[in-house]
Amino acid sequence: MTTPDAVPLSGPRFQTDPARLYREMRRDHGAVVPVLLDGGIPAWLVLGYRELHQVTGDPVLFSRDSDLWNQWENIPADWPLLPMIGHKQPSILYTVGERHRQRAAMISNALEEVDAFELRAHAERFADELIDALCAAGEADLVAQYAMLLPVRVLARLYGFPDEDGPGLVTALNDMIDGRERALAGQAHLAASMAQLLADRRKEPAADVVSRMLADDSGFSDEEIAQDLMVMMAAGHQPTADWIGNSLRLMLTDDRFAASLFGGRNSVAEAMNEVLWEDTPTQNVAGRWAARDTHLGGRRVKAGDLLLLGLQGANSDPQVRTDASALTGGNNAHFSFGHGEHRCPFPAQEIAEVIARTGIEVVLDRLPDIDLAVPAESLRRRPSPWLRGLSGLPVRFSPVPGR
Repeated sequence: MTTPDAVPLSGPRFQTDPARLYREMRRDHGAVVPVLLDGGIPAWLVLGYRELHQVTGDPVLFSRDSDLWNQWENIPADWPLLPMIGHKQPSILYTVGERHRQRAAMISNALEEVDAFELRAHAERFADELIDALCAAGEADLVAQYAMLLPVRVLARLYGFPDEDGPGLVTALNDMIDGRERALAGQAHLAASMAQLLADRRKEPAADVVSRMLADDSGFSDEEIAQDLMVMMAAGHQPTADWIGNSLRLMLTDDRFAASLFGGRNSVAEAMNEVLWEDTPTQNVAGRWAARDTHLGGRRVKAGDLLLLGLQGANSDPQVRTDASALTGGNNAHFSFGHGEHRCPFPAQEIAEVIARTGIEVVLDRLPDIDLAVPAESLRRRPSPWLRGLSGLPVRFSPVPGR
């Protein structure tokens, strides 16, 4: 499937100006773009809104079963994307058919039981603790010192971890997501912590997510449940942290949201929704695999080809966004949570939204005169085609005492 004009899915433009890059890809290649992953591995990037709807809505033709991939013989054991495109992993990400539906129901049922008032109370408590640690200084990095620390603490509490385990889980998960020298150690710490929590809850169930998953009668093993919990924690933490950071950046740099810095609650929700359309934390996702030869967006896709879900590209598809601003506001027909039976479960979306919105509101309540400490154009993104978040958000404010 390799084509001579395939686009490398790497480089600084995913950091500096991905919107223009997606426009150029669409102009030159159409809705389905031939791309090259690390090591020259070919794939398709689906940028068309309708095409992405088709791929995510047909789990039989476009399967989540990575065993179908026709490139496994070309993938080295140390390929850097293996954690993202796993092989024979016993998690919900690669389960298909009826077993996937049972597994998704187990997770959704466990998350649906989360009490909304308790969730917000946990988010407020941890957010206040983080603000207490920085509010006297008059300056902070709201990514490193706040957004990257908050979601995992809340999720750990919901799952059933004791609060004293929270800081270690924060470090481990951020190390794993960072993908550098401490990534494997972070993954090992997270896996060991999950296994211990499952063992504890087998002996002594409690009113938490892990206990409810263990009580499910679908017959999933502890290893499968532990894998799902790790997937849920990673998927719930990093995009939510970036949702907080990207929304705060928008509110601090765009005059339309200036009023929200002085208590306008509606503007918080509007900024958060605009981020999901224009600056979504999860830009591209791997993936789906063609179960047989087919055609998509004018391309001939072969059995076993990998299709990457271009969520941000589809969100900005001019075929559905004839007016660039018309579909933001209260419209939530974006792809930021995916689509189809493998989309982010609705209860998980609601939990992420509560954590993100509470995190933003606590900042604005506690630090009312907050402002950027650097020129807006100097803010930098992490260099990734997959996740879009700030590498830092330096701010200044009047020093205030902790609570």
